[in-house]
Amino acid sequence: MFRTGRSLGVFTAGAAVASAAVTMVAPTAVAAPGCAGVSGVGSTGGPGNAVPWLNGNTGGLPGLSGRTAAIEKVTGTYSPNNTVERFNVLGTDLGIMWDNGAGQILTAFGDTTGHSRNPICDGLVGEWRSNVLFRSADRVLADGMRFDSGPMDGSGQAREIIAAMKIPGVEASSIPTGGIAVNGVQYLSYMSVRNWGDAGQWSTNYSQIATSSDNGETWATRPETLRPNIGGVLPVGVGPAAGNENFQMNSMVKDGGFVYNYGTPAGRAGEVRLSRVSEGSILDLASYEYWNGNGWIRADPAAAVPVMDGRIGEISVQYNEFLGKFVAMYTDVFSSIVMRTASSPAGPWTAPETLVNLVEVPGIYAAYIHPWSNGSDLYFLATTWADYNVMLMRTTLVR
Repeated sequence: MFRTGRSLGVFTAGAAVASAAVTMVAPTAVAAPGCAGVSGVGSTGGPGNAVPWLNGNTGGLPGLSGRTAAIEKVTGTYSPNNTVERFNVLGTDLGIMWDNGAGQILTAFGDTTGHSRNPICDGLVGEWRSNVLFRSADRVLADGMRFDSGPMDGSGQAREIIAAMKIPGVEASSIPTGGIAVNGVQYLSYMSVRNWGDAGQWSTNYSQIATSSDNGETWATRPETLRPNIGGVLPVGVGPAAGNENFQMNSMVKDGGFVYNYGTPAGRAGEVRLSRVSEGSILDLASYEYWNGNGWIRADPAAAVPVMDGRIGEISVQYNEFLGKFVAMYTDVFSSIVMRTASSPAGPWTAPETLVNLVEVPGIYAAYIHPWSNGSDLYFLATTWADYNVMLMRTTLVR
């Protein structure tokens, strides 16, 4: 999910801070005999095998009742996008979408695997990348979402756009959480994951924003001294600063010259808090304001109060023209996908409405709204854990 570029990224509302005296941990890892480096699936861990006929799943679409339907798989073996052949993307999750301002949707994915080029070390499934990105100009979503291109490496597969050390306890992975474009620059919020824990739980070193001035091809992050890449080190004491622990995962939406940032703590069990910043100051942490329930407090993330309660995972917020309201989607405590609406960014938000429940689709998570949804059709991407792949879905909105 991150890489190099020309402009310099800065810490966001989830910035890390370290104490003056810290112990440095050298990146050490154990590889199989004759194998160099560390391999395996990171992120949410993903199944060790995303091949349907080997992991016990059909790879097909779920049948749903009500106003929501599954349209097609956009990644994996049975996707019309042919992501295995074109990008060596066999399994992945998330699918965070934003309009690049130039006629395309950019979509960032989380931990990604493909067919292994070193099966002795990695098994059938390897080529772990912490993140990849695809571009799409497809505006006809009723029959699916086609990907046109994505950043590639020299071997002909989709490459990791933001580096991760891939060392559990130091930096296990780098996971995108939200994206937005302002004046031709792409901004991607991501979290540096220190450790994956039990299902739906993980710890982070920090969150920050990476920037790209070439349509997502290359990305800039902090200097190497603050944001190490491969071969670097991270101090043991690094962790989110006071208040910023509530903004480790983010969804960004523009309104009235501001970028509103909906933040949750790491994991899928936190409440949503809100910050905002003028569009021209996204990289200036001191310019952020935080909603305290009555007004906006400048440069004090600890002042932010919840604007949505409950155990919320991977929130996505967009303004919807059909409803004339802001729409939020996320996974709730019951592992169901729910939707809420509000007339203003700070709310009040309606009670959650269930769109997909865990009985119909077990292990579904990460519902991200497609910015080009129109009329009563609200399109979104979601991941199923068993298949560890992403599908396009649609729900019918009712005024």
